[in-house]
Amino acid sequence: MNRADLLKKLLPGFLPLFVFIAADEFLGTTWGMIIAVAFGILQMTFIAIREKRLEKFVLFDTLLLTALGGISLALDNEIFFKLKPALIGLILCVVLGLSAFTPLNFMLSMSKRYMKGIEFNDQQVKKLKQSIRGMFWLFTVHTGLVFYAAFYMSHEAWAFISGGLFYILVGGFFIWEFIKNKYFNRSQGETEWLPIVDTEGKITGKAPRSVVHSNPELMHPVVHLHIFDKNKRLYLQKRPMNKLVQPGKWDTAVGGHVAFGETIEKALERETKEESGLENLKVTHFSSYIWKTEIETEMVFMFLTQTSEEPKPDPSEIEEGKFWSIAEIKKNLGKEIFTPNFEHEFAMLQGKVIK
Repeated sequence: MNRADLLKKLLPGFLPLFVFIAADEFLGTTWGMIIAVAFGILQMTFIAIREKRLEKFVLFDTLLLTALGGISLALDNEIFFKLKPALIGLILCVVLGLSAFTPLNFMLSMSKRYMKGIEFNDQQVKKLKQSIRGMFWLFTVHTGLVFYAAFYMSHEAWAFISGGLFYILVGGFFIWEFIKNKYFNRSQGETEWLPIVDTEGKITGKAPRSVVHSNPELMHPVVHLHIFDKNKRLYLQKRPMNKLVQPGKWDTAVGGHVAFGETIEKALERETKEESGLENLKVTHFSSYIWKTEIETEMVFMFLTQTSEEPKPDPSEIEEGKFWSIAEIKKNLGKEIFTPNFEHEFAMLQGKVIK
């Protein structure tokens, strides 16, 4: 999910609050609450009709607005109402903090829901994490200011901090992100291009990695390597939790894309060194097949090797790796422990390489 999409998803939930601030300025708290709640109901109805879903953030905002507004009116004390945007900010800080500093990346989960068919590569995930950290600190500072303004500043100052200042800070943040990313993209040189192949594996063209990962009509080549030890155990890697596809599942020892202008052999050599730390292996081509999902289509070149060395993967590439006995693998098939792609290849190996 890019920055513009993220902002687009977050801001609708704040609209009832901003409507209240504007109405309260001219018509008072009672009418401000009535108009804001009515606006929230109309907003939810519009989204439900147009997108066939319930916008939970707007619902939460409207309900919290009603509850705190009712308490403020009943007790004739506006402090409860003033704390409302700070409470929402606190919730956002928790969500952003978990996404930025733990494996529980809710922002990536949102991208699965709102941007189906799009896969993030590792570089994009890293950049998104950096942006989420920036948003976390921005929301933390703003939430602290709202709490302070609610207790120690005038109503007008609170209204500006909880409303106008929020737009200024968020707008400034996304302008900075745009400028930074434009410079970053320029400094990184050309986009990563991948070859497009036909059903026979012949190159017919090329396309950016982001494009082939969102268009199943563009088939691109990848290499997979199964690594056995002298005891016929199979080495598997565990996919990091920040992966958009099959996070946390065990997968083929080595797997990666073939870059445009790169041979299958060179790609296999490069990926093997990056993901296992092993070099100069004697590999055998076992099979080639087409693997198609909702978001992409791959021409998989599948290789086998045997080694007496212990793989030493780069921690930045692989979260964890270990040798599995064939019995262990068979016992855990179909239990959501392995990727579907690996289970498919394991079935191919049985009866031919695996007894």
